[in-house]
Amino acid sequence: MDDGSEAHASPATLHDVAREAGVSVATASRALNGSARNVRSENASRVRAAAAKLGYEPHLSAQAIAKGSTRTVALVVRDVADPYFSSIAAGVTQAAEAAQLIVTMAVADGSPERELEIVKTLRGQRPRVIIVAGSRIDGTDTRDSLVEELAEYRTAGGRVVMISQRDLPFSTVTIDNHGGAERLARALLDAGYRRFAVFHAPPEIRTSRDRHSGFLAALRSSAAQEPVAIETGFTRAGGYDAARRLVEQGFEDVEAVFAVNDVMAIGAMTAFRDAGVVPGEDIGVAGFDDIGSAVDVVPALTSVAVPLREAGLTAMRLALSDQDETADVCLPADVVLRESTPPRRPV
Repeated sequence: MDDGSEAHASPATLHDVAREAGVSVATASRALNGSARNVRSENASRVRAAAAKLGYEPHLSAQAIAKGSTRTVALVVRDVADPYFSSIAAGVTQAAEAAQLIVTMAVADGSPERELEIVKTLRGQRPRVIIVAGSRIDGTDTRDSLVEELAEYRTAGGRVVMISQRDLPFSTVTIDNHGGAERLARALLDAGYRRFAVFHAPPEIRTSRDRHSGFLAALRSSAAQEPVAIETGFTRAGGYDAARRLVEQGFEDVEAVFAVNDVMAIGAMTAFRDAGVVPGEDIGVAGFDDIGSAVDVVPALTSVAVPLREAGLTAMRLALSDQDETADVCLPADVVLRESTPPRRPV
């Protein structure tokens, strides 16, 4: 007797199609969404056959994306309080308004699990574009699920762009984090600094890791000492805590601090002042990103200028263009020396 179990079976997913065809989820997505020019013909044929066999159909609510029924852009950011992301959002909004689209923003708060949850929710809201901004975090168990969610959304006609490291199989706007940090280290060496401390986030946060490794690469090619490394939060409070710890353990051998982002550097400057240590006189301080407040603090903060608004603009241009859906654009990062790292006189 038929118990009706087949009627209640879960519908096939893109992951099921990819597994049946023996390809990645990203390849299955491209084969089914009209981007088969980027897929080998034999793989595309296997994917289409697998989809037909399994009765796969894209998420019904997302199918309206391809028909142009939504006029929204969803921007997912790590932290709404960080000026880094507000500058990116300004660029996304400028380009979206020019295309008569409306931007909505969701905050993942640095959590890969929350990021995945947001993307799942967004698919049901049918935005035209999803842009995910923020450092990729290594060692999470959400990566494959995030790829599948975004690939399903793209198959239904949506566009996906990342602003981060090149890690997921979607168009990505990257920043030259490693090279920018190398150039900063060389500039500080040229200014006479030889003994450093680095305030960095946990190594699984790739933006921090790339900047830290770039700074170290330049130091190791010079006569500079191996820097003191203090791991802390990727926030203003993290910078404050790292500077407090440096003062407590003694900083007599440290001439300058490199904090891997500006908000950390600004927090560190506050902690130094609270401890009676004058930034720019008793110790140099440098950051990365060149957010607007870098020139408002005293002394003005040495940093690495990242075109954050341009990153948002570029992401929207990629989303609205006919370019390859796995295109890469790398934006430069240029050193800006200011009063927080004045030239040191030779000893």
